[in-house]
Amino acid sequence: MVKDAGRDRPGHREADDAVVARWEHEGSRFEVLVDPTAVQEIRDGKSIDLRERLSSEHVYRDARKGDKISEEYLQKVFHTADAVEIARQIIQKGEVQVTIEQRRQLQAAKHRQIVALIARNAMNPQTGAPHPPSRIEAAMEEAKVHVDPFRPADAQVQEILTKLRPLLPIRFDTVRMKLRVPGQHYPHVIGELKGLGKLSEEAWGSDGSWSAFLEIPAGLQTELLEKLNARTKGAAEAARVK
Repeated sequence: MVKDAGRDRPGHREADDAVVARWEHEGSRFEVLVDPTAVQEIRDGKSIDLRERLSSEHVYRDARKGDKISEEYLQKVFHTADAVEIARQIIQKGEVQVTIEQRRQLQAAKHRQIVALIARNAMNPQTGAPHPPSRIEAAMEEAKVHVDPFRPADAQVQEILTKLRPLLPIRFDTVRMKLRVPGQHYPHVIGELKGLGKLSEEAWGSDGSWSAFLEIPAGLQTELLEKLNARTKGAAEAARVK
């Protein structure tokens, strides 16, 4: 195990669980030891605290041997000696060495993420209804879809949809829903409705009810109806409009 007594501290990723992220530039190699899920999250564009996901705040020529690179040379190449910022650049530009088991776990997580993304945004254009995740999973398996654990999910979705269309009528779309909610239930639903989509034409009726139009990803129709029914005990109304 690579250990650095001066820089490792509680919260840092243990080196045995970490992977090597490597970038080569003009004949020099730069490596950091990092939590593999952090690599996935950074490449997905997420904002994370990378400092607590590194095994140590050092950049190496050979991380497994503990061969560190001087701050002077790092400054020359990266124009900074901040190991965390340099690690972020290495992760974004370089390659990652993972074990077979680590790759399997990361691939499974990215697979679930992609299925959820498709289920949220897609619909059956023949019926206007969303596809359940299980149907999408089955079609991906039949189409022998390969998921790259380190590519952003949204960058893979269009390629995957191309493979699914011969097997499944599917299209990314949004739908417009007309809502009516009794006034006493408005405080219980408005936050979640804003989180699901875009509200427009909000109005209050003479009977105290609130109405609006809500534009949401097609795959969220079922979730919308379930949430409205749960929060209002079935008193809310929702209908799809053109």
